[in-house]
Amino acid sequence: MKNKFQSLMKQLQYQFKDENLLLSALKHRSMQEDNNERLEFLGDGILNFIIGEALFHRYPYEKEGELSRLRSVLVREATLASLAKEFNLSEFLILGPGELKSGGAKRNSILADAMEAIIGALFLDSNFETCRECVLRWYETRLSSSVLGDASKDSKSFLQEYLQSRKMRIPKYEIIEVAGQPHAQLFQVKCEIPELNLSAKGVATSRRQAEQEAAKLILEKIKQ
Repeated sequence: MKNKFQSLMKQLQYQFKDENLLLSALKHRSMQEDNNERLEFLGDGILNFIIGEALFHRYPYEKEGELSRLRSVLVREATLASLAKEFNLSEFLILGPGELKSGGAKRNSILADAMEAIIGALFLDSNFETCRECVLRWYETRLSSSVLGDASKDSKSFLQEYLQSRKMRIPKYEIIEVAGQPHAQLFQVKCEIPELNLSAKGVATSRRQAEQEAAKLILEKIKQ
């Protein structure tokens, strides 16, 4: 386990003095006691402040509404899960048997929660300044204006705008399958563009996310 932690800390570019904090941050609530929910709560507040402050200084001419929108893009589940995947966080998560069996280590919501918990743990292990430096280093590319401009639009919006600009009909989305237990459902949604003879299936823990995934796959096919 220690070697595994060393690998993760190297990717995070932070060496924990108390590795038990990192251990707690990786424990999903399916582990019941000593899980990462409290650290997630702490990390969520810290992340919102760090990103809010960074946007305030980097974009001095933007109004409050636009800053709030940009912050929501950067702290949302999809962004945190993407960051977690860069650190291969799924390999380090500690899950209960049920979540392990249902593929919880790959679920965006679990990855995002663990990322927030790690931020909380990092803060407790060091101080606010060190925590801020780490978070801003992780987010450096995402904080650039060009990346934020793209990220503020989701895949469904991009796809719809692309089709409308070419005077094509908007995409059709259809639920193909809903599987799993009520508390851990997986939605499979098909997106179809008849005029381009393209279709793709997205799978996620909600219908909306599955639609986004399907739209993203369609966009990738269009670019090829």
